[in-house]
Amino acid sequence: MAKVLMYSTAVCPYCVRAEQLLTRKGVTEIEKVRVDLDPARREEMMQKTGRRTVPQIYIGATHVGGCDDLYELEHQGKLDSLLAA
Repeated sequence: MAKVLMYSTAVCPYCVRAEQLLTRKGVTEIEKVRVDLDPARREEMMQKTGRRTVPQIYIGATHVGGCDDLYELEHQGKLDSLLAA
């Protein structure tokens, strides 16, 4: 299973929804980076993704994007193969 990295904050309903979908897909470990606790990591996220909002999700080396992007991958049937890589 591919490594999953998620930039998130403490109170983010989209982060929770994204995590729920990943858990349903069998992901047992998500590396969470709390950008609300570490401003340097928020800067890092913005540099890497060009986005300010959370969650920002990486599966392996692939930047998936946010919660809506993750659900769109699932809708297109592409999430399983990305997670299996």
